[in-house]
Order: sequence, then structure tokens, then C-alpha cells
Amino acid sequence: MRLGLPLVGIFLLVLLLIIVPSQSAVSSVDLGSEWVKVAVVNIKKGQSPITIAINEMSKRKSPALVAFQADARLLGEEAAGLVARYPDKVYSQIRDLIGKPYGYAKRFLDSLYLPFDVVEDSRETVTFRVDDSGNLYSAEELFSMILKFAANLAEFHSKVPIKDVVISVPPYYGQAERRGLLQAAQLAGINVLSLINEHSGAALQYGIDKDFSNESRHVLFYDMGSSSTYAALVYFSAYSAKEFGKTTTINQFQVKDVRWNSQLGGQDMELRLVEHFADEFNKQVGNGIDVRKSPKAMAKLKKQVKRTKEILSANKAAPISVESLYDDRDFRSTITREKFEELCADLWEKALLPVKEVLENSDIKVDEIYAVELIGGATRVPKLQVTMQEFFGKKELDRHLDADEAIVLGSALHAANLSDGIRLNRKLGMVDGSSYGFMVELNGPGLIKDESTRQLLVPRMKKLPSKMYRSIVHNKDFEVSLEYESEELLPSGVSSPVFAQYAVLGLSDAADKHSSKNLSSPIKANLHFSLSRSGILSLDRADAVVEFWEWVEVPRKNLTVENLTTSSPDVSLEANTTTEESTDKATVDNETSSTVNTSMEEKSSEDLIPEKKLKRRVFRVPLKITEKTTGPGKSLSKEYFVEAKTKLETLDKKDAERRRTAELKNNLESYIYATKEQLEMSEDISKITTSDERQSFIEKMDAVQDWLYTEGEDATASEFQERLSSLKAVGDPISFRLKELTARPAATEYARSYLNEIKEIVKNWETKKSWIPREKIVEVLDSADKLKTWLTEKESEQKKAGFTAPAFTSDEVYNKVFSLQDQVASVNRIPKPKPKIEKPAKNETKDDTKSSPEESSQNDQTGKDGDAADETKPDTLPEHEAEVHDEL
Repeated sequence: MRLGLPLVGIFLLVLLLIIVPSQSAVSSVDLGSEWVKVAVVNIKKGQSPITIAINEMSKRKSPALVAFQADARLLGEEAAGLVARYPDKVYSQIRDLIGKPYGYAKRFLDSLYLPFDVVEDSRETVTFRVDDSGNLYSAEELFSMILKFAANLAEFHSKVPIKDVVISVPPYYGQAERRGLLQAAQLAGINVLSLINEHSGAALQYGIDKDFSNESRHVLFYDMGSSSTYAALVYFSAYSAKEFGKTTTINQFQVKDVRWNSQLGGQDMELRLVEHFADEFNKQVGNGIDVRKSPKAMAKLKKQVKRTKEILSANKAAPISVESLYDDRDFRSTITREKFEELCADLWEKALLPVKEVLENSDIKVDEIYAVELIGGATRVPKLQVTMQEFFGKKELDRHLDADEAIVLGSALHAANLSDGIRLNRKLGMVDGSSYGFMVELNGPGLIKDESTRQLLVPRMKKLPSKMYRSIVHNKDFEVSLEYESEELLPSGVSSPVFAQYAVLGLSDAADKHSSKNLSSPIKANLHFSLSRSGILSLDRADAVVEFWEWVEVPRKNLTVENLTTSSPDVSLEANTTTEESTDKATVDNETSSTVNTSMEEKSSEDLIPEKKLKRRVFRVPLKITEKTTGPGKSLSKEYFVEAKTKLETLDKKDAERRRTAELKNNLESYIYATKEQLEMSEDISKITTSDERQSFIEKMDAVQDWLYTEGEDATASEFQERLSSLKAVGDPISFRLKELTARPAATEYARSYLNEIKEIVKNWETKKSWIPREKIVEVLDSADKLKTWLTEKESEQKKAGFTAPAFTSDEVYNKVFSLQDQVASVNRIPKPKPKIEKPAKNETKDDTKSSPEESSQNDQTGKDGDAADETKPDTLPEHEAEVHDEL
């Protein structure tokens, strides 16, 4: 029997999205080592609810780069244009540097020939010196710049503000990386609804349009990106649930396991080619020259190698050509696919290790895998595909998903589900787990290291989110350490399994305060942990629990028997309860016995005897938690965070001003070129301007153009705007007159044509719409005559004035014609009157004589006697009936 996954914590996602009344949009960001992709969920008529945001170059992904050059910050495509010229100022691979120790980060950058000027900060992580002024930025700050760039892309695409975002992260991201990413998002002013593991995003995109009610399946998602590789086993199934009284089937998936190699990716293949071509170039040049010592040369070579690798994916051989690679020497060569595969021979087996590990740990055989979905850019390499086919024994692998966009699109579904502004329909349950297992260890005076002070807190693949609780008998302040479960499975660069440390304070004071009491059990501390939806483990709160016995006085009734002559002081609680219930019932059932009841109550109150009983009481005292984490796992301090926020806001303002300046400069330059061309090429320009006027204007534009390419190179936005406005003050009237030269005659012709139409319209009214009042027709004709007269006068004035000073404009003509058309339309809508229908006399008589039975009877008799009765007895009719006949 197929069992459903746990319902608690399942997130339900949809394909059909319905926006709530308030306009809302959310986005997702897939930020890789080299590229950033953005998807937007926004409901608009005529477009897909989930779309990829394109950048300024109309591309669906943007380089994940930040550059600093000449006091300007550049992002994305702008930064990519500087890589070859300024390789030390274009910062890449930022995602892989968050939360990493300085030593590891430095070795990582050197292995990729990235010549960044980096220093070690107080947290023992890497910081980038971006200019000669000594400005420093942490990895979180650079990462926040890319996130802000992605958010701006989403807003520009959707045309509405977007603050809620889901960000995908690789499964091997540890606690320091996840915390650092969230801090980077805070710096960027982004509200992160959740982090989502990349494989879960891909699984959402895979399962959202499928039905698993008839068949459950295991699907393996294999992702090789630029810098890392992982394999995730996901189980898709369905379960039944009741909604609104009806049984429905809900699809779901659960991540069974995920394994990875965080240091194997497409760029490792590229580095093999880089080393191969560097050796070849050194051999060609000779003289002991090593191109690897030139950062610019290596940046050029890496750029071309990337293109060569892409060509090899579709061809058996590929060329490489780099102009002025080193010392003005060009480099040209070719390489075959066979040679490329030989250079990477050891990588193909390494690429299979995550797959083998995930199958072994899940106890799943190869033939039980329903599909193998390839995602990530590096999976396009033919040799890697062949290796996977041979391992799984398949002729063709499953590629139903877009290798580049599956993760960001699935993450967008998750964002829509978590957002308050979007209502979801089709459901897909999602259960993901923690990629790492976590331990908790307690240290302090009087604590012995044993199983009680060191425990497994979160087993690997525990469901996200979750809450945990631990209790320890202790009466002194102590420290809590959170650690990775296994030292064999640590994030890259991490040498110590401890990632967070806390001091729990206040337990000693609580113990001293309550130690004199009659304790029922030793004082203990309760610790409350949470594993968030983003996979972050934290100690949320702690409290001391004090349990003690205390003597308290409680009232006890001294009940009497019916004759009140004997008493029983040791009556049990059951007897008391029964008697009270009986008395209450008697009071309710028989109100006449109120006097007796009253006397009974008085007697009972007189017989209440205080009694001391031993009662257990529990006090919970909140304890103070102070974080003591050190090293790369430590978050940015509040002071540093505020300072960084101010720096980033200053950069944003400078960027906005720089873009505005560039736009105004471009507008000024374009206006000069376009206007000069108009003055020189237009045959009609001489009709509306004098020769002196044109010459003066051209000289003024020449002066501004000279300034533009000299002093104007470093001008501000206001200076460009000022000169553009001064030129338009002269040029706009000329352009207007040139436009009116053809627009005014066209408008006049249109007006006269409509005046002729009005004659036909009036004739039609007179023959086919005779009900239209004559005065309305006369008003239309008068308005038409006025327009005709005005046109004649204005045309005469224009001939006298010439074309340098317009007597009237085309807009004026059209406005008067439109006004006349509205008047004609109003008259034309006058409806034909409905014919008057007279009601029969008999019906009206009956309707009007229902006031009394006597009158109704008399009217009936009159109707039987006919007209003769009316003539012979006119004076005998009731007054009311006479009034009725008068109306007829």
C-alpha cells in the first residue's frame, strides 16, 4: 500500500496562480558562481504568470560580477566588459567565498588565477580591497550588490516593487554560508521568504505539472554547474485528503538523500584547457616566458577557453584565437574533443561519485530510478552524458527540464506559495531535509562530558522546518556549542565542526534564589532549538525550571447529616462533590425551597474549616542567551552592518546619478546629430526658417558639441540637462513649424471633408429620423457654419503671415472637429418616441373600483344593465363611479 508523506510541514505549491485584489509580485534568484538568473511571479493579462527577467542586453541570465573602476561601480554585463582589461577589479566567484576562512579563500582564488587584492578581517574571513584609497568590502557586501542588481531586474521586468524573494542555494551550503547570505540580503533591503535547496527547486519544476496518483517514482536530479556537482534522489507520490467534504488527490515529493562534490564543476574542465593552452603558448614563445604570471593574459585566455569548450560540446574540434595575449603576441590553436576528454580523464569518474553515494545511502538500485534529470550548464558536455548513460544503462537520459532555468522557475513557485499576495491552486507537497546532521554539546562547571552533555540534535535529512527541545539537570551557568555531526562531512574550507556558540546566563542566580525551597526535583534548564525553513539551526530560548513543594491553605466544608445533629469531618472529596451537585440540582429544580437552601448555605459557610495541603509548584525563569561564535561563522556586527548599509546606499545613489548622467549625455549627443541631419537634409526646412536662423542654430549646436567632447567628458547631469534645454528652446519651435507644414493642411482637409459629410447626415435625419427636433438640427448646422467660417479666416491669416509664424495649429483644427462630431453624435442618439397605447375601459374600471365590496357589487350590476341603465338612472350612480366614467 502506498503511504502518503507526513502532512505536517508540507508546503503546497501551484501552477495556476491567482492574484489577490492588491497588486503584488514576488521573485526568485538563482545565484551561481558565474551567473545569476531571476524569475518573477506576477499576474498580468496576456502573459505567463511566471517569467524570466531579462537584462539590459535582452539576455535571460546575467554575469554574477561586481567591478570598481574610476570611482564607478559596475554590475552584470557592464562589469563583464572589463574582465580582460581589469581582471583585478572585476570580482567573481563571490558565492563561494561567503563564510570561508581566509586561507581557503586565498588558495581558491589563486587556483582560478583571480588576482584580487584580499586581506583577512577580524572574523578571519576574506575582505576585498577595491581601490587605491583602501576601500574594503566583505564577501557579504559584494554579494548584496549582486542581490540588489537581481532585485532591480525583477522590478524593471514586473513594473511593480518587489521585496519578497526566495533564493536558491546549493545543498552543501553550511551554516556560515546560509547566515552570511541572509545578511547580504538584509544589506540589499530584500526580504528573503526562504532559502531553498537547488534540488528542491528543480523537483518543484519537474513535478508541478505531473500526476503521481497512479504511479509513484524515484527521480535522480544530477546537477553539474560551474564550480560544484551534486546528485539528489527525490521520491514523488500522491496521497488523498479531504477538502470541503470532498476527497482529492494531492501530489507530493520527498528528498530522500543528496550527495555532492563542492569542488568539481565545469570550470575544472575549463582549467584543464587553460593549462593546456598556456603550456602551448609558452612553448611557442620560449625564452622562459610564463603566461600564467600575467593576470590580464590569463583573463583573456580563460574567456576564450570558455567559448572553445562550448563549441566542443557540439563539434568534434574547436579553434581558439586570442589577440595580443601576452607582450603583443597573438595566440591561435585548435583542439579536438578527443584531446579535451583525455585532459579531463580523471574528472569523469569523480563526476559519478555523488550518484553512487546517494544510491548506496538510500539503498536504491539503478533499475529502480524512474528518470535521471540533468541540470546545470556543465551537463551539456557529451562525455559526461555518455558516462551517465553507461552507468544507468540508458540510451538517452531524461532532459525534460531546462538545464539553466529549472531551479529558478521552481524557486519562483515556492516564492508564490510563501507570499501573502498570491493565492495558489494546484498543490504539490514538498518535504526537504537538512543536508547536514548537527550535534549539541554543553560545557560548564559541574558538567561532565558524556551522553547527557553531547547529543545528536538534528539527524541528517531531518525535515525542514523543525523544532527541537533538550533538558538538562544543572544549576550553574553554562555554554552551548552547535556542531556538525561528522567531521568527514563538513562544508568546504571548514576545519572545525563547531559553527555556533552560546552562553546561557541566569541559571546560577535562579538556583541561588530558589535553593532554600522544598524542591520536588533538581533545578533544570530547558533549551529550545529551531531548524528553519532555510536550513539554519539556532538556539531560540532557554529557561530554568524550578519545581518545589509548598504548603497552601485550602477551604474544606464540615458537612452535616440531614438532622444536623452529627457531623463527619473526614468526608471524602467525592462525597463533597456529590452533595454540592445534589444541592445545586435541588435549587434549580425547586425554586420554592429557597428558604431551606439559604439556611443550608449559611450553615455550610459557617462550617468552612481551613486545611493545609502540600502542593507542587513550577516556576519557569527565562535565561539570557549571549552568542559567542567566533571565526568565519560569526555574523557581521551591528556596528559593521550599519556602516556597510550606509556605504551601499551611497553607492546606489552614485550609480543612479551616473546612469542619469550617462542618459542625459546620450540624449544631448543624439539631439545634436538628429537636429543637424534635419536641418541639412530636409527640403522643407527652408520654408519655415530663414538662412540666418538656421546658421545661428547650427553654430550654437557646434559649440555645445565641442564642449561635449572636451570639458563635457566629466560634466554633471545638471550641466547636460542645461545645455540640452538651451538647444531645445531654439530647436523645438523649428521642429514644430516643420511638423505643422504638413500636419495643418491635412487637418484642414479633414475638417472640410467632415463638413461635407454633415450635409448628408442632416438630409438622412430629415428623411429617416423625422422625430429629431428641428431646433437640434439647426444647432448642428450653425456649429458647422461657424467651423467653416473659422477655417476660412485662419487660412487667410496663415497666407498673410507665411510659415514662420503659425496662425493656427493642426491640434486646434482637430479639437474643433472632434467637438462638432460629439455634437452630431449626441443628436444622432435621440431615440424614436414609443407609440402611446390606450388601455381598455373595462380593465381600468375594474382596477379603480376595488376600494369597497359595495362599490364593486354595484359596478357589476351596472355592467349587466348596460348603457340603458346609465341613461335611465344617471342620478342614482354613486359619486365614485361617476368619477370613473368621467375619466373614461
